[in-house]
Parts: sequence; C-alpha cells; structure tokens
Amino acid sequence: MHFLQAELLWTLLLAPLAFGLYLVMLRRRKRQVLLFSSLQLVRQAQGPGSAVRRHLPPALVGLALVLALLALARPVARVTLPADYMTLVLAMDVSRSMLATDVEPNRIEAAQKAAKEFLQELPRNVRVAIVSFAGTAQVVQHVSDRREEWLAAIDRFQLQRGTATGSGLLLALSTLRPDAGVELESTLYGSRSDGERRGQPLDDKKASKPPPEPVPPGSYTGGAIVLLSDGRRTIGPDPLDAAQRAAQLGVRVYTVAFGTPHGVIPGSEGYSFFTQVDDETLRAVAERTEGEFFKASSAQELQKIYAQLTSQLSLERRDTEITALLATAAALVLALALSLSMLWFRAGLPRWPLPTAPASPEGKKPSAR
Repeated sequence: MHFLQAELLWTLLLAPLAFGLYLVMLRRRKRQVLLFSSLQLVRQAQGPGSAVRRHLPPALVGLALVLALLALARPVARVTLPADYMTLVLAMDVSRSMLATDVEPNRIEAAQKAAKEFLQELPRNVRVAIVSFAGTAQVVQHVSDRREEWLAAIDRFQLQRGTATGSGLLLALSTLRPDAGVELESTLYGSRSDGERRGQPLDDKKASKPPPEPVPPGSYTGGAIVLLSDGRRTIGPDPLDAAQRAAQLGVRVYTVAFGTPHGVIPGSEGYSFFTQVDDETLRAVAERTEGEFFKASSAQELQKIYAQLTSQLSLERRDTEITALLATAAALVLALALSLSMLWFRAGLPRWPLPTAPASPEGKKPSAR
C-alpha cells in the first residue's frame, strides 16, 4: 500500500492525542466517583460487563478517527478485480522432442488435448492468438475471439527440428503488443551485410519507431503470454533476453515445463534420443516477467495447470485508490460507537436506578457533610 498524499500522514498524531485526552477524562471521572460513600453502589448501578460497555464506544471512535485520517492521505492498494477484455497469446513448442512417449500417448497429442480444453474454458472476455515454435516461430492463429478457430489452429501443428524458445517468445510478444516496436526481422532472421533489415521496403528508409519507455514488470493488464516447452533451446535468441523485453513492456509470461527427465524420442534405424526439459530457464523467464512457472509430467497435471491459469486470467491485480472504502468504514464504525453509547448509557439508565444508601439505626438518612 502507498499513499498519493503521504505528507498528510502526520495527522495520525491526532490519534494518540485523542487517547491521552480520554485518559484525562477517565481520571476526572474517578474523582467524581469517590464522592460516593461506597464504590459497590456504583458497580451495582453500572451492571454486569460495565468495563466493556464503558470503554468499547470510545475505542470504536478512536478506530474511526484512524481510518478517517488514513483516508485523508488517499491510500492506494493492489487489489484483485475481474479482468477487462484481454488478449492471451499461447506459444507452444512443436519441436520433434514433443514425440517423446514419456507422456501417453506422446507429448504433442497430450499437449494438444489439454490446450483445447484450456481454450474452451477461457472466459468470454478473452481473445486468443496462437504461436508455434521449433527451429523458428510462426503465428498459427492471429488474435480472434472465435473458439472454433483456436481449436483448428491447434490441430494444424506440424513438428519440426530445433527448439527456438526465444523466437517463440518474441513472436508472441510482438503479436500481443504490435505497437511496442519489437524487432523481429533482425532478431529472428539476422540482418543483411549492408545493414538493411530484411523485409524492409526499398522506398522506406526511415528509422523505425522508437520503443516505448520501460514500465514495471507485470504492470500490463491488456493480456499475457502462456509458453509451453519440453526441451532446451538449440537455436535462435536467448529466451532470457526475450523475457527481459517482455518485462520492460510489463507483459507477464506464464511458463509450463512439460515432460519427464526420462523422455525418449523414437528415431530411425533403431536409434532413440533422450530429451530433457529446461526447468531453470523457463522458471527464470516467469520470474523475470512477474509471471508464474508450472511443471507438468503428465497429461492430468497439464490439465490442472491450465485450469488454474483459467481462474488467474479471469482476474487481475491492479493498483486502486481505496479512499472511499476507508472513509465508508470510518463512518460505519463511528455510527456503531454512537449506537452502542445511546443504547447502553441513555436507554439503559432508567432500568438501573441507583440503590439508596441504608438508613441509620435511628431511622434517618445520613446527612451529607
């Protein structure tokens, strides 16, 4: 929590001042009580639970004062609220390591099935784009809100050689933030010897649009990236460099490591190849972007992870000013204090009359001196 007008927090010093004033009033009241001939008479007049009834309303007034003074400084807290319309980019590894059979029937079929179920359960306010990556990366489905297009794109996956995790993340970032000036041509495919970017029109020699100013990691609320991979990078840019670019744009990247340490890819002529998930890199990507890292070694675990992601993507955390909330709470606490005070000390006194002092042996009341 932080405050938009933190300089007004000094007003909280009024709270201990009010507490000291209350103690002074209690001492004056004790002097008045000593005028009675017996303290037992006062206790009987006050009834059971007198200590709680005497101090609770003032304590509530003090709490209301503190809440009101905090509201005066305009507090801002990060709260979880329903997400607005957002875009999700699903980046999936389609390298040949996804043929490993450590997950039945194999990794790619299990991942496709889980991804379809995940997409079908997404809230209606989520649009989806799908990126696949192996030796390079490509957009399989552009941003759309039609579920049938998402599912068809998952079925169009084609396995290739290589694992360019960084390329997949950069292309997913460019798809999510096309206005961010993410350089894909030179980063993914290199530059020509004359320094001209590939794919640049010959009549367009102007400098590219400068990238936006960096923002705090995880601050972008318009969308997120979910990246699933089962192997180590073998080609392309470093995924950590791509994650740093995503962090500068405030985009969260949720990473999923899919597979077991004993994955085997069936090869030709009786040869087989072992493949292992790069947990360390995927975890670092998630941490750098304020996302979250998941690990799944079975189709059931992958489905559970996707179900958890569905609930997370339907909510978002944002900084919200809670001045009105604290002011309302202060008013309610003050109203409760006044209600209890009226109930206990005004409506209750007629039902609890002060007992009279016992008569003297001569049958006369003792005279006051």
